[in-house]
Amino acid sequence: MTFSLNMSPADLLLLLPEIILTCWLCVLLIVDFSFPRLPKENLAYLSIAGLGITLACLICFDLFGLTGTLFANMFVVDRMALFFKIFIVAATILVILASIEFVHRFTFFRGEYYFLVAMSALGMMFMASANDLLSVFVTLEFSTFGFYVLVSYLREDVASNEAGLKFFILGVFAAGLLAYGISLVYGETGKLVFSDMKSAQATPGLIIGFLLIFGALGFKIGAVPFHSWIPDTYHGSPTPVTAFLSIAPKGAAFAILLRMFFVALATFKPTWVLILVAASVLSMTYGNIVAIAQRNIKRLLAYSGIAQVGNVLIGLAAGTKMGNDAILFYLLTYLFANLGAFAIVIAVSQAIGSEEIDDYSGLGRRSPFLAFSMLIFLLSLAGVPPLAGFIGKLYIFVAAIKEGLYTLITVGLINIVISMYYYLIVVKKMYIVEPHDPSPLTVSGPMKAVVYIGLAGTLIIGVYPQPAIDWVVAATMMFTDLAGPAASLPVPPPVIPSGG
Repeated sequence: MTFSLNMSPADLLLLLPEIILTCWLCVLLIVDFSFPRLPKENLAYLSIAGLGITLACLICFDLFGLTGTLFANMFVVDRMALFFKIFIVAATILVILASIEFVHRFTFFRGEYYFLVAMSALGMMFMASANDLLSVFVTLEFSTFGFYVLVSYLREDVASNEAGLKFFILGVFAAGLLAYGISLVYGETGKLVFSDMKSAQATPGLIIGFLLIFGALGFKIGAVPFHSWIPDTYHGSPTPVTAFLSIAPKGAAFAILLRMFFVALATFKPTWVLILVAASVLSMTYGNIVAIAQRNIKRLLAYSGIAQVGNVLIGLAAGTKMGNDAILFYLLTYLFANLGAFAIVIAVSQAIGSEEIDDYSGLGRRSPFLAFSMLIFLLSLAGVPPLAGFIGKLYIFVAAIKEGLYTLITVGLINIVISMYYYLIVVKKMYIVEPHDPSPLTVSGPMKAVVYIGLAGTLIIGVYPQPAIDWVVAATMMFTDLAGPAASLPVPPPVIPSGG
């Protein structure tokens, strides 16, 4: 495979968002090094400014339909890549806002924290445009490198050090699986670009290679049986890092999975559908059942995240254009509810110094705003109407029903009931149990902003989902010929809660 490195200004334009963020990372380092006494909050807002410019650039690309490919089709900018880049950058901005007060816990390297968060976001942006196996490996490792440091950022905390060590060891193991899988696929096909593999014949080496690649990406999204790192890593990491890990890497990994399954493996659909069904059932069931026994809110959200990945895999198992639409829509709803819930965990932890569920007792009296917001976010994660999570689950299930995956839908519905149980345990603590300390809790301005954004996204998308639906339908238009007719997601009638 050969390609020319002569790039025109139009080619550079396709890389403009990444170039902007890369230059801004250099600015962050220079400012932090040159002005050591500068309050680190200023670096946070400087990071947000750079990410905001990058986000505005990506939105302009999406609005004006600026797409194309670079490096012999190895780097692709299409509507789906732009969706995931917007998703990743928006999540990063919210995480940095939620980190401003928490960063005071770090003894050293407070300024470098913001650099590492933004650097990881840059790596995930490249993941969203990766269109060949070599780019997948390089970009995935680039984005993970920052997380290896961030997870263990609380240097004097044994749990953080343990989380970092486990994440590093299992991350290196997953990288080995990915590298070996790529070598097998390349050895069997002589190809690296996904679109060049459409006509590949199923051979034992090719099948094993793609299974190894799926295992490595399964580690990234936290699907069973590749989930073992999640509970301890989520528990021990600084909570803003946990929030970042819970959403942004999953979006970037699903961008790769969609390209891999629907482009490179389109002819093997009957085989990979069975694998995805099994992974979905295991993830939903294991995550929800084990979450019941958790006493720490971060571990509860960790197992909840495993179950949510199982829900997303339902859409992937459907193997259709509608299933792909539903995946993107579901991830969008998950972004607001999950980051909102973690923002409240950060706020409560800052105020009371605990992340145990028992210490949420009486939160409704101590901070009605935080308790009500957590209620909305948990109900959305559970799929209660008329919130965004309900619409997301509905579309996922509709896509699966159209493909006759009734057993998978049955398991999904049962797991919704299970998830309601442990989410309501937290609600009970907040509103029914008396508080251990009746003193009110204060919430910082940046944290309020994150919670308000989460509430707005959860409520608006739930009540009026059409703009979000139009966006995701346009983003997956590339799969029209690969996965079936480009039918838009149906808009459900508005759900009006009954009184009483």
